[in-house]
Amino acid sequence: MHELFEGKKILVTGGAGSIGSEIVRSLLQYNPAVIRVYSRGESEQFDLQHELKRHNNIRYLVGDVRDKARLAKSFKGIDYVFHAAALKHVPACEYNPFEAVKTNVIGTENVIEVASEEGVSKVISISTDKACSPTNVMGATKLLAERLIAAANYSQGTNDTIFASVRFGNVMGSRGSVIPLFYRQITQGGPVTITDPSMTRFMMTIPQAIKLVFEALRIAQGGEIFILKMPALRLLDLAEVMIEEIAPLAGFLPCDIEMKYIGSRPGEKLYEGLLTSGEAKLAVELDDMFILSSRIYDNEPAELDSNKTVAPYTSNNVPLLDKHEIKRLLQSIDVVPKISRVAKKTKPRFDRVNVNV
Repeated sequence: MHELFEGKKILVTGGAGSIGSEIVRSLLQYNPAVIRVYSRGESEQFDLQHELKRHNNIRYLVGDVRDKARLAKSFKGIDYVFHAAALKHVPACEYNPFEAVKTNVIGTENVIEVASEEGVSKVISISTDKACSPTNVMGATKLLAERLIAAANYSQGTNDTIFASVRFGNVMGSRGSVIPLFYRQITQGGPVTITDPSMTRFMMTIPQAIKLVFEALRIAQGGEIFILKMPALRLLDLAEVMIEEIAPLAGFLPCDIEMKYIGSRPGEKLYEGLLTSGEAKLAVELDDMFILSSRIYDNEPAELDSNKTVAPYTSNNVPLLDKHEIKRLLQSIDVVPKISRVAKKTKPRFDRVNVNV
């Protein structure tokens, strides 16, 4: 990766978000010439700038991917682009579909056009499992963004920019995800809201997500979708483990925390897919990922050569993590911060247990 990134000029759209900011942090170890953080969230940029203030090779650019002219100024001289800007919350996109189209579809089109015009070497777009057989606006717009990224490799004339996508599952601990929500609900005494007790989801850690993004940039030839193999779990099991581990830290007994079933939100599915049966026929399986290609290369590299029959990859047809495995996963990644005190007026009824979750 040092050879890939050292001395390069890199731009990250959505660079102050959960994934974008972690891409920025990870890139710093490879000594790039400059990292441009492009996002519309000035408060998030301020926080990131304060955190990374000792680094003098980061530039913070306030802008929206909907604004093509602003993108064009920001892309000058850039070698690589990581496109992480998106409207990602399912209910918000259901209720604001035109806004989702403007950001996730038109914003991606703007990134493609400007990257081609400015001679960017490679663009990696961040997608989601919700783009696989979408049943909601967010998934549909991200699927269309994937198709735009793939098609961009054919429609850019004499330019040779390489475009590819990575398809994520749920990134543990990312902003607005279920683990911070459960944590907040537990430390406040409940209830913990469960949409459906049978709902399953793929889970990946932020380091796994970043590793996939960087590997995709390294090996992309144009039009691929890179899909990491990852564990799946039942959200009810996740909630029960978090209650068992976190309630004592907050001065509660686990039995004090109520679980409330609220039903699926608009656009939600009971399970998620990362690879449909139709896509599986076109996919290549490696040890740690699937590569879904939009075309057959004349000179396909040996590392992409595979004779394996690939099966559909959905969270209801893979082994689910049990509670002990979920606990180990939470402990290994330190997603949930330790708390020494919680603002409770009542004195805890028992000694808190020091559990690292």
